[in-house]
Amino acid sequence: MAQFTVNTHRFDPYRNFKFKIKWDGQYVAGLNKCSALKQTTEMVEWRDGGDPSTSRKLPGKTTHEALTLEAGVTHDTAFEAWARLVNNFQGDAAMSLRNFRKDITIDVFNLAGQVVLSYNVFRCWVSEYQALPELDASGNAVMIQTIKLENEGWERDTAVTEPTET
Repeated sequence: MAQFTVNTHRFDPYRNFKFKIKWDGQYVAGLNKCSALKQTTEMVEWRDGGDPSTSRKLPGKTTHEALTLEAGVTHDTAFEAWARLVNNFQGDAAMSLRNFRKDITIDVFNLAGQVVLSYNVFRCWVSEYQALPELDASGNAVMIQTIKLENEGWERDTAVTEPTET
């Protein structure tokens, strides 16, 4: 069976380094890492009193793991502005209950720069924000800022289909 329906000659899976994250209708600048989309459904064990030697396994509560986004530190304030909507240094009175949740989109691109997969992640909010990494005067690393996004689920955008490769 072909793994690709349009490009049946292709057998290599997509690479994981060409992606963009969008919120508020704009792509986030300088993003270099996004953790995995993962959901877990708990297993509930159940036994029938008439059959004590056998137990059944039923699906329980489903949870969605938080996403972690990393970006190089620049003058872009998108991470900080979103984090401030949840926890403002001015206290509870400054918290924005109206705008602290956002839906985001994760777009994955092929090597030709065409969108090949897209996922919508719903009702995200910032639970952790790291403005600066540990600073080291003897190091030679790029400064990375991080946000952790709690979410209430995600789904694949099926309108994005496999593009024809040239």
